[in-house]
Amino acid sequence: MALIRSVLHMLWLILTVIPWALFVVVASFFVSSNTMYWMCARWLKLAVDSGRVILGITNRVTGMENLPTGQTSAAVLLVKHQSTWETLTMPAIMPHPLAYVFKKELLQVPFFGWAMARMDMIHIDRSQGSRAFSKVVEEGKRLMAQGTWVIMFPEGTRIPRGQKGVYKSGGTRLAIRVGVPVIPIAVTSAKCWPRKAFIKTPGVVDISIGKPISSDGRRPDELMAEVEAWIEAEMRRLDPEAYAGEAADSAAARPKM
Repeated sequence: MALIRSVLHMLWLILTVIPWALFVVVASFFVSSNTMYWMCARWLKLAVDSGRVILGITNRVTGMENLPTGQTSAAVLLVKHQSTWETLTMPAIMPHPLAYVFKKELLQVPFFGWAMARMDMIHIDRSQGSRAFSKVVEEGKRLMAQGTWVIMFPEGTRIPRGQKGVYKSGGTRLAIRVGVPVIPIAVTSAKCWPRKAFIKTPGVVDISIGKPISSDGRRPDELMAEVEAWIEAEMRRLDPEAYAGEAADSAAARPKM
């Protein structure tokens, strides 16, 4: 049954993204970037809703009260990355437009990438090193001045359930340069949609939004260490089963009396 559900959901995504993306590309020549964003966010919400109906995956979101209020209140969202699910979900649940920082190669993906190319986001060439980060800062300042929140996955790639990647400080460097807070977000999506898995299983994905952490007077590595500590502690609270092996390993490592 899980296989059939997964096939049906994939077919739904493919069949709907093609006309939606073509419509967005044409509409982009006539509407504002803000309108463009919410048009695309609508498809993402439909993708998440279809995940609930077809796959049986539901979101349980806590901490929405921790998000900034105000039309132009800015922030950098730093999110745990386990699967494609949070990429679809974040624009569907957030009250402000989001700007993803992503590698430019994604723009070459048929239909989906074409639509992304027409959106006001931050696509970078990773091979350019420091120049790529300068673009992130420049574009991030512009976007956050108009009330768009920048969203980044500090581990850089999808991480298997129960594991931790290397938290890179790009997101905190951006927040410090622009002078905005960072908001850590823990997501247990791999419980239902494992990394690189085609077959998804029904269940509840917890999305926990932490309190804003000021970037004033902070160092990027120190601030990222605080973000990492909060996210990883929250992941263990939300999904203790995934980290049960840590307790066993810790016990085995203790010296015998």
